[in-house]
Amino acid sequence: MFQPGQTVRVNLAGMQVQGVLFHAAVTDAVGNIVRQTSENPSQFLVKLLFSFKGVSEVDVPADRIRAM
Repeated sequence: MFQPGQTVRVNLAGMQVQGVLFHAAVTDAVGNIVRQTSENPSQFLVKLLFSFKGVSEVDVPADRIRAM
């Protein structure tokens, strides 16, 4: 599926991470896969290219990730 270091786009719309609620406009945040955090359901830790209110890493379900 996704490999560590791979550049991806993630849809963060509607997700809340560390007290930060991502609005509907955050559908193409760019980042790199750090590692897989869960197999069922499939989730990955993604290091974002840009920090959003101090959040620079997010744990994202695979269905919200697109390869670039």
